Amino acid sequence: MRETVAVLDFGSQYAQLIARRIRECGVYCEILPHEITLAELRKIRPKAIVLSGGPSSVMDEGHPGMDPALIGAGVPVLGICYGMQLLAKLLGGSLERGRGGEYGPASIDIHEDGDFFSHLGRKIDVWMSHGDHVTEVPQGFKVLASTDACPVASMGDTQRGLYGVQFHPEVVHTPRGKEILRNFLFRIARCKGGWTMAGFIEEAVENIRKTVGDGRVICGLSGGVDSAVVAALIHRAIGSRMTAIFVDNGVLRAGEVDEIRRLFTREYPLNIDVVDAGKRFLDALKGVTDPEQKRKAIGKTFIDVFSEEARRIGGADFLAQGTLYPDIIESRSAKGGPSATIKSHHNVGGLPEDLRFTLIEPLKELFKDEVRVVGRELGLPDSLVQRQPFPGPGLAVRILGEVTAENVAILQQADIRVQEEIRKWEGYGDVWQSFAVLLPVKSVGVMGDERTYANVIAIRAVSSMDGMTADWVKVPYEVLARISTRIINEVKGVNRVVYDVSSKPPSTIEWE
Repeated sequence: MRETVAVLDFGSQYAQLIARRIRECGVYCEILPHEITLAELRKIRPKAIVLSGGPSSVMDEGHPGMDPALIGAGVPVLGICYGMQLLAKLLGGSLERGRGGEYGPASIDIHEDGDFFSHLGRKIDVWMSHGDHVTEVPQGFKVLASTDACPVASMGDTQRGLYGVQFHPEVVHTPRGKEILRNFLFRIARCKGGWTMAGFIEEAVENIRKTVGDGRVICGLSGGVDSAVVAALIHRAIGSRMTAIFVDNGVLRAGEVDEIRRLFTREYPLNIDVVDAGKRFLDALKGVTDPEQKRKAIGKTFIDVFSEEARRIGGADFLAQGTLYPDIIESRSAKGGPSATIKSHHNVGGLPEDLRFTLIEPLKELFKDEVRVVGRELGLPDSLVQRQPFPGPGLAVRILGEVTAENVAILQQADIRVQEEIRKWEGYGDVWQSFAVLLPVKSVGVMGDERTYANVIAIRAVSSMDGMTADWVKVPYEVLARISTRIINEVKGVNRVVYDVSSKPPSTIEWE
């Protein structure tokens, strides 16, 4: 059984980052709801528990809590920010409500290095983001570090393996934060590490074979890296008993169908079935403007098409999808945690309740960059593995307002110009995603000697590690100018181009 660290989610925007950093240390990690009971937690036999930060105050009535029995479960516990404050409160420490708080960079003085702060010296830079703070540590604890504004920046009970930090070791603004996490994992929790993507593949293939038995699987192939890796993984497990179904849903990028057919018949041959269902999807989207309803309409139509194709190929009980961990987190609020549901994904929240298949989602524990590593291990061509993410609902969520054939054609042509020009830029390798969005507004323009009243295109380009957080890319003016000029001159029905300069959070990467 693989080593697992449990991260209890108290609503922190950084909970996913904690999980990422732990996985980067070679230890598997899961984000779990803070309400989990000791009996439920024991089923996964965690090597350690990490309590995330959160926006609440432990001094407020009805604050997110936890089963106190988890602290005495015999495994090390690390509380981060809110998690440390909760740990202190449950064990009898004293806290004070923040008057001004401490936000941003700070330097902590380390009083006792021991295992937790091993090899870090006596002073390190950290990132603080808190209002309340611990004023007196619980019995059995020692103050391990402090700042001028925070007398208890870290505390620890070395006998019971209970630790807390008021700062955030998981963010890049704490330069040596990963070393702190490594100390906790390997010196205190005695993890061995060794969780790799090669090991993940071996485990996933075995689980697929056990689940499917002698059955057949259809795999929804979108053309993106996620579904392609799923198809390759299941193909390795059960061979030709998997049929990859690529659905032309009418809201794909220009030339996508031909590109996918070439990739999976020549470069990486799979048992693939291409279905032309563009009109059917556009009919389902007719008159729909709400983003959530778009996703649900697309999800239902996908399932209808898959069901028909399953019957056509002789029956299949299983449907495989490229669902990732961020999809689960954004759609289901981190397995029930207090953080808000951001949006439904067509292959998560968009699925109908009367689903006629058993779902297989072998990547639902992974982040995007981990999936790319799996793809390389499976031998997928780099041209596919390095493709930018493309939303399952396609261009439907990049057309704000109603999705029509005319709007799809405009956006396809605008997007071609974005991709062609940004690929020429030397900074393209640092771009996580770049695309065009068709806005539901028109603007006045002048073309030649005539007045125009035409569509507006927004350009979006972001950098990111895993899609959970992202920053807008500072694309050079000359590149943006070429994109704008080409779109306005070459795409009929567009007379204005704007650039999106918002980050995630507070925005999302996609506009819908």
